Amino acid sequence: MIDLHTHVLPGIDDGSTDMDMSMEMLFIAAESGVETLVTTPHCNIPGEFDNYADKEMELLWNGLEQERERAGIPIRLCRGMEIFATPDLPELLSEERVWTLNGTNYFLTEFAFDEDPEYCWRILEECESQGFRPIIAHPERYFFLQDDLQIAYEWCTAGYGLQLNKGSPLGRFGPEVQQTAIELLNHGLIACVASDAHYPHRRSTYMGEIRRFLEETYGEDCLYLLLEENPARILRGDNLLGVEPIPFL
Repeated sequence: MIDLHTHVLPGIDDGSTDMDMSMEMLFIAAESGVETLVTTPHCNIPGEFDNYADKEMELLWNGLEQERERAGIPIRLCRGMEIFATPDLPELLSEERVWTLNGTNYFLTEFAFDEDPEYCWRILEECESQGFRPIIAHPERYFFLQDDLQIAYEWCTAGYGLQLNKGSPLGRFGPEVQQTAIELLNHGLIACVASDAHYPHRRSTYMGEIRRFLEETYGEDCLYLLLEENPARILRGDNLLGVEPIPFL
């Protein structure tokens, strides 16, 4: 499996607090069958997580990779960021002040849960016009999308990838998020599923449970598409695959 969304870099955001915790999270991921994991620290959240692609971030990432290798954890690490969508996001991407997913033109982005959907559209379209391809983190958690699921269909048909959190269809974020997640899966709108892990034992890097859920509920083809094929395509910069999306109208 490939996990595209994790907060395992130590001491940089609201995820792992130190290197020991990061190593535990990587070990849990590997034990559950994850072969590739992308580090995606929060960034570009004004006044909260002003993390950007600089020498300090580079040193931190290299330190994590060195410790992983020293510990002998059989997992491949790739770089990325969970980039909060501000009006200057297209410029941040063009100026390489933020990390895309494994250096491709795909980038992981998130919005405020109560954001105006018109604002979201504007930012996504401006990023696309600069040659970048958005992967939208946990759309099932956005209030505006819960109120209007057709937005997810329109994002999908526009070519934007939707990344579902593993805990959402399992009920870890409440019944409304769970119902939204199931609807998005049922309508073929999800490009990939990731952990969005923050800790070793709660919101963890363990992916076994979601793997079983997808296989039992949607079959092996869906499991492969969402946990292996599309994540691999994103890390290579290739086009996403999927079933014919079903609108909500």
